[in-house]
Amino acid sequence: MARLFGTDGVRGVVNEFLTPELAYHLGRAAAAHFGESKERPVFLIGRDTRISGAMLESALAAGICSVGGDVVIAGVIPTPGVAYLVRKHGWDAGVVISASHNKFPDNGIKFFDSKGFKLPDAVEDELEVLCRKSGENELPRPVAEHVGRIHWDSSLAHEYARFVQSTVDVSLEGLRVVYDGANGAASMVGPEVLRGLGAEVIAINVDPDGVNINENAGSTHLEGLQARVVAEGAQVGIANDGDADRCLLVDETGTALDGDQIMLLCARHLKEQGKLKDDMIVGTVMSNIGFHKAAHELGMRTFATAVGDRYVLEKMREEGYSIGGEQSGHVIFLDYNSTGDGLLTAVQMLSIMKETGKPLSELAGIMTKYPQLLINVRVLTKTGWEENPLIQAEISEASRELGENGRVLVRPSGTEPLIRVMAEGPDQAQLERLCQTIADCIGREQGLAED
Repeated sequence: MARLFGTDGVRGVVNEFLTPELAYHLGRAAAAHFGESKERPVFLIGRDTRISGAMLESALAAGICSVGGDVVIAGVIPTPGVAYLVRKHGWDAGVVISASHNKFPDNGIKFFDSKGFKLPDAVEDELEVLCRKSGENELPRPVAEHVGRIHWDSSLAHEYARFVQSTVDVSLEGLRVVYDGANGAASMVGPEVLRGLGAEVIAINVDPDGVNINENAGSTHLEGLQARVVAEGAQVGIANDGDADRCLLVDETGTALDGDQIMLLCARHLKEQGKLKDDMIVGTVMSNIGFHKAAHELGMRTFATAVGDRYVLEKMREEGYSIGGEQSGHVIFLDYNSTGDGLLTAVQMLSIMKETGKPLSELAGIMTKYPQLLINVRVLTKTGWEENPLIQAEISEASRELGENGRVLVRPSGTEPLIRVMAEGPDQAQLERLCQTIADCIGREQGLAED
């Protein structure tokens, strides 16, 4: 049987995979698990703006209360807001109902522990077992005064906004900012945070209607933001995704900055303040080679984890590192929050702009981005390619040709029948040739599947 939990909670098409019945049983399972160490565990539930969010929220809350847990409902709030508030208030767990950057038919449910960290695989496995027991009516059903209670608190999103503002001590007055909320969870609090710090804010994609989340908006669709920044003569554009745990930026010329550039700038700032633990930045294997080169030239070190913010966080917690993240804009400031935080990242970057007095285009010159090319090969099987001598020979030859100024990365997708071929180096035409050669070999050896 396929594992219920994926790399970021339980996610799928609502009413096809992620049904209210499943949400109810997940709530019962979570209450049973956290109820093992506390008689009435308290859960904070937050969600994004999808049309299905309120339905799943109700089912999840009912499941928790049916096993004797209490629920605080924050309503629409960014994912990092839930992580922060659980930790601050001493609640036992947090739950976020969101499918992040996915389109609106999808939704997801992910859990955080009392410290605001995502649950480890072993706990998710236990929740799966308890979820099945719930479906078979084997979990407790307390009665009378032992049934759980639900409390609604619409002030919690604003409390999170004040926390984000508190992480900088500089006024943003004089900065004209275009903010793209992706019609998602930060549509209200994003402009609130920035205006509260003194910035002039032109807000776009902050009118969610339940179905327009991430629709040609936010961090996965920067084109509109880029055009608006130039048209408005703004100094910077900020793009969050649907649950606001990502942040990408656009400079005053309309050029985008990715997570690698943002991490470098923030890490250098921390280093100058003596706050960068071991001078280390944690990235992933997808981080640009220019990121690593620039970091080393600036006297910093880098570590590359597997793709996924949970792997970045694992390494950061293990060693106590200060900052890490992904190209996609998940940036984790472990001294402030326990997960990627798109609004916190934004205000850190704006404070750097104000303190240095430099335009973002100049700051972005901190690194030279090497061209990257990615080809997704849809295959019949993702197994065995690592031992295939023909595939390995093509990878080795491409790596030899690129030498020290480039690299090749081949990896299977964790969620789709794809093998991804990425090459990086200074010559785009060379990358296209090498990537296609490897992709063609993989297709022949692993079997091409229809799109």
